Formats: sequence, structure tokens, C-alpha cells
Amino acid sequence: MRVIVADHPLISHKLTTLRDKRTDSPTFRRLADELVTLLAYEATRDVRVEEVDVETPVTKARGIKLATPRPLIVPILRAGLGMLDGMVRLLPTAEVGFLGLVRNEETLEATTYANRLPDDLSSRQVYVVDPMLATGGTLAATIDYLVERGADDITAVVLIAAPEGVEKLRELTAHINVPITVVTGAMDEKLNENGYIVPGLGDAGDRLYGIAKNDA
Repeated sequence: MRVIVADHPLISHKLTTLRDKRTDSPTFRRLADELVTLLAYEATRDVRVEEVDVETPVTKARGIKLATPRPLIVPILRAGLGMLDGMVRLLPTAEVGFLGLVRNEETLEATTYANRLPDDLSSRQVYVVDPMLATGGTLAATIDYLVERGADDITAVVLIAAPEGVEKLRELTAHINVPITVVTGAMDEKLNENGYIVPGLGDAGDRLYGIAKNDA
């Protein structure tokens, strides 16, 4: 498993504002979108392509286009939705699937509650997007899910990661014989006793979309 920490001043600048608890949801969504596009450049460095000939206004030219089958982008619900547009902007011809997982706050294990993915992912490159790699359980469960359906190259794009989560992910995916890459904007200090990243940026879903209140 490869781990790439994208080292760029613009990434650090945007992450600083995302971390600030005073940043409101509209600003948080905009910055997360911009940050994902920056991370996507690194994440798609090895995207599969095939050669193609085109006619320029002057002559013929040899170029490349995305290979088939097309790559698949998989946001993990709900927070991953805030990263989808940034990925699609860079890969407009990619297909999109959705996966919903919830983490048990006591056991920290992830269970699936929603699946909108093709049954057959044979020979597909898959880009999983989720704001944070904390305990590693959710991402490991996602990768298992994708590999079972035939995905043969998986890249996870996360805004921030915790060292403990990265090591747990490495451990939980050691049996998987497909390339796995994690691209992140920052490797944070640690996880706290509740499994939250420190210094982190809070609950990404709540900060992206607010907290739905039931007044009934």
C-alpha cells in the first residue's frame, strides 16, 4: 500500500481554513471541493489511458484518452459527497457509484447500509473519496467490498489522515493482492481516545451539510 502526502502550499492553506471552527458550511464545502481537485491531480497520476490519433487544424497528432472500462468514483456517504464534484471535474467521463457505511462509535467497526455500485468491477480503477482516514475500518471495509466485485486498482483520496488509521488500513488490507494507494492532504498527529483525528477538522459531514435537527 502506497501513501502519498501531497505537499503543496495551496493544499496547506486550504486545510488551515477547513480546520478553523469558525469556517461556515458554505465556505467549508467550497474549500473541500477546491482541495479535492488539487489532490485529484496526484491521485490520477497513474490513471489508465490509451493512445488515439486526432486531426489538429494543421496535421495529425498522437494523443491519449482515458482507457476503457472507465474509472469509477465512489464517494462514501454522506461526507464523501462533498468531495464528488472535485473529482468529477477532473474525470468528467468517469462513472460514479455510491457506498454508505456507518461506524459503530463503541466498536469503531464499519457496516454497510447503502450500495449503488455495479455488480461487476472487473478491470476497473476505482477512486474512493472520503474526507478523513481515522481508524481505517471504514476504508478497509470499502476496499474489501470493491475487490470482491473485481476492482483491480484502488486509490483513496482523503483530506486528512491519522497515522494509526493508515497502519490499521495497511494491516487490514495486507491480504489483498491489488494496488492500493492513499492520497491525503495531511498526515495529522494522532487519534484521540474516541477515535477522532487530532488536530483534525471536526465531523466533516456536519461541517459540510450542518446538523439536521428533529423538532418532533
